Amino acid sequence: MKFLRFLLFLQLPVFLSAQTPLRRSESFFGLHFDFHAGLSDTLIGKTLTDSMIDSLLVKVKPDFIQVDCKGHPGVTSYPTKVGHTPKRFEKDILRLFREVTKRHGVALYLHYSGVWDDEAVKRHPHWSRINAEGKRDNQKTSLWSAYSDSLLIPQLKEMSDYGVDGVWVDGDCWATEPDYCTAAVEEFRMRTGIQEIPKKKSDPNYGQWLEFHRTAFRRYVRNYTDALHQYNPRFQVASNWSFSAMMPEPVDINVDFLSGDTEPLNGVNQSAFQARCLAPQGKPWDLMSWSFGYGWDDQVLSAKSAVQLSQEAAQVISMGGGYQAYWTQHRDGSLKTYAYGTMAALAAFCRERQPFCQNTKPVPQVALLYSNTGYKSEITTVYNTGDGKHTAMIGTLNALLYSQLPTEILQEHHLLGHTKEYPVIIIPEWKKLNEQLRNELVDYARQGGNLIVIGSETVKLFEKELGVTLHSTTHSIPFWGFDHLITGTKATYRPFQLLPGTQPFGQWFSQEDTRFAQAPIASIASLGKGKIAGIYFNFGEQHYKRETYAGRDFLGTLVKQLFQPTVEVKGSKMVNVALNQKNGTTYVNLINMAGNHANKSIHANDEIPPLYGLQVSVKTPRRPRQVVLQPENKPLPFAYKNGKAVFTISKLAIHSIAEIKL
Repeated sequence: MKFLRFLLFLQLPVFLSAQTPLRRSESFFGLHFDFHAGLSDTLIGKTLTDSMIDSLLVKVKPDFIQVDCKGHPGVTSYPTKVGHTPKRFEKDILRLFREVTKRHGVALYLHYSGVWDDEAVKRHPHWSRINAEGKRDNQKTSLWSAYSDSLLIPQLKEMSDYGVDGVWVDGDCWATEPDYCTAAVEEFRMRTGIQEIPKKKSDPNYGQWLEFHRTAFRRYVRNYTDALHQYNPRFQVASNWSFSAMMPEPVDINVDFLSGDTEPLNGVNQSAFQARCLAPQGKPWDLMSWSFGYGWDDQVLSAKSAVQLSQEAAQVISMGGGYQAYWTQHRDGSLKTYAYGTMAALAAFCRERQPFCQNTKPVPQVALLYSNTGYKSEITTVYNTGDGKHTAMIGTLNALLYSQLPTEILQEHHLLGHTKEYPVIIIPEWKKLNEQLRNELVDYARQGGNLIVIGSETVKLFEKELGVTLHSTTHSIPFWGFDHLITGTKATYRPFQLLPGTQPFGQWFSQEDTRFAQAPIASIASLGKGKIAGIYFNFGEQHYKRETYAGRDFLGTLVKQLFQPTVEVKGSKMVNVALNQKNGTTYVNLINMAGNHANKSIHANDEIPPLYGLQVSVKTPRRPRQVVLQPENKPLPFAYKNGKAVFTISKLAIHSIAEIKL
């Protein structure tokens, strides 16, 4: 039902209707607020007012907002009848948020901590996870406890009764750790027949022990998701970071959307990586930036500008997803009104690009393999990104993106049966692969595809196909390069001999001079109708640690030895390209990546130097009717020759899209 209300605007009566809030699958831009309430927060609601929320929604016009309801301390910021609260409240802020958002037709979601609940394990010690030393965890609940059925699900049903649209469950997959409680141990023994319970990576069957916990975690999420959908079919559920880079698995739970929040520093490069891990999973998704720089050591918060956040947002929306940004609430649950201007400017940036980004799909170009098998064989806990196991993949991704190569990150279940869709596939330093996929990749190359294998261990999986003979031992190299470029390294390298017909690429050097060349570092060989290239040192790992222009150009040049991308950009290496399509129209996203992002001493900045005079060429099946620069809606003159539309972008501020109309 629609409710009519009257507003006075410019002294004229304007009739507006309260709209039904968008579902998450329809949403594009949102805001997240939380403050992780504690027992000492006895003034909740004191300064939060109807007008404070109203002015936010009028000025920013988000599709949804997410607000605090229960953070990691396990204390609710509303007067729950189910869980644990401060001794008193000034007002029920959850009810107030719902009343105002409903009036504006804005969806309301709740930030709720799942596995991590300090107060629950304090009051119910038998709900605690047990660590390998037999001690109770004072933060994390056990997946085998009554916590979910006795507190989490009843509490979320209570929140559903407020009329909220859904929940964003934080502290879930990434907070899950191996549990040595009696119930877990007994179930593991029953299911596997293994009696000796492993406690560390080097113990026999530790991989099975971790996989057992992953199955248990998915069972826990499935249980609360299904229970909430049964209680209220329109209630929408996401488990933060589930089915993401942190949890690289096929989506087998009926969650309504996927989501995650990037780290506060180097957010733009992080967003480029994390967005590419969420995008192929087949669910509505969004990614959140922290609106402030933050050092985990000193815990100082520094507000980011709309310019900096817009650059982060560009990486997300250019992959077809939704975007949200996170601001903390004050300890009474009120909002930081001084930041409304930043929020509004960020919203305007995203809204201008929404018609050209939302729900677009990548045009297959470069596929970078995220090996579920390889990742799980290396990590030491259930789900985690803090152990450095992604660094080689991220280093490789950065070299590709800064070479203007449109790149997707695809897991094994994405690529199986779909390898032929991609002109080139890159395997970045995984020591193990799904055997079925390995065989399909070889067949893909034999049938005309292009395969690049990177890493001193990874090349062993393809020795026969690479057209080389590998040495059994490895050593570090001090310098490497190609053409006339040299850079230093301490990367691990596996020596090899070229077989007839295999071509060398690049070299390593014993000293910092081309006079001291020792041996090639890469190779290119024909394989059936296609080609296969090998890089015999740990390129991605070293490029992540010490990014160089030599490393960037090395990988970009090697890729272009195998295939010519649909889009080429000349004029700056600081441009990232995302090539998308929707409804028969091609969209070339150009993102200005200038800025000192990786410097941990720089928390916030307000200036991104523009890029000028970019020449762009795009392969098209026929001459386009028009090329339009968006969101400026500016038709661009172009030349069409040899199947390419060539045009110039005079200035790239942050993110522009060339709309190719055929």
